[in-house]
Amino acid sequence: MADFSPTEMMTVAAARVLRNEDVCFVGIGMPSAACNLARLSHAPDITLIYESGTIATKPDVLPLSIGDGELCETALATVSVPEMFRYWLQGGRINRGFLGAAQLDRFANINTTVIGPYGKPKVRLPGSGGAPEIATSCGEIFIVMAQSKRSFVDKLDFVTSLGHGKGGDDRQKQGVTTKGPTLVVTDLCIMQPDPVTKELTVTGLHPGVTPEQVAAATGWALKFAPELTETPPPSDAELAVLRALHQRTNEAHQPKAAE
Repeated sequence: MADFSPTEMMTVAAARVLRNEDVCFVGIGMPSAACNLARLSHAPDITLIYESGTIATKPDVLPLSIGDGELCETALATVSVPEMFRYWLQGGRINRGFLGAAQLDRFANINTTVIGPYGKPKVRLPGSGGAPEIATSCGEIFIVMAQSKRSFVDKLDFVTSLGHGKGGDDRQKQGVTTKGPTLVVTDLCIMQPDPVTKELTVTGLHPGVTPEQVAAATGWALKFAPELTETPPPSDAELAVLRALHQRTNEAHQPKAAE
């Protein structure tokens, strides 16, 4: 078995939850890597959708943004952004959403807006994009992001996208009928919301990771399931596909040397 990095473990673990029959709204960055790894390995018939309006896109390299020409060139169809959101997303036609975040709290609420006070932030992030609508209109949401106390925080600096709100049935009280976040994959572990409280609970650890390491990388008193599973390590085949994807992407986006 080949050696692998924590980021590769996270990407592979996230990709594994996707299936051929899924219609998945894909976020840029780590979600895009996981979704395209799934498409290039065990789920070749998955339908990937990006918010620029590309449907069933099959990029050969990872897009830099939703406006990357690679997405439109390889899509089955491209529709307008209003149609994508009103008809496809808000019409309940997309069963999975795959998102990342700058900050996440214990109820899987997402911040991608600012770090620090909104009026005078330390860092101004890319913003919401379509994430708030994806978070409320997709059948369920998967989240993938690296874990640290800076990203897994006790209180978000800004709530960009709704997870489970204040916990319990708060999401439903706000009139949202979809499931919301059902899985969080980090570079250390797997988390799922408690069925009743909706607080994120560690249900699995990646190879070589201890509960103490996970707790130390979290900004709240993290809960653990009574029995923790161990994530199967990436196979040689999974790593080969993922590394080839990243290599193609790097080569495509590197500026060409002056002749």
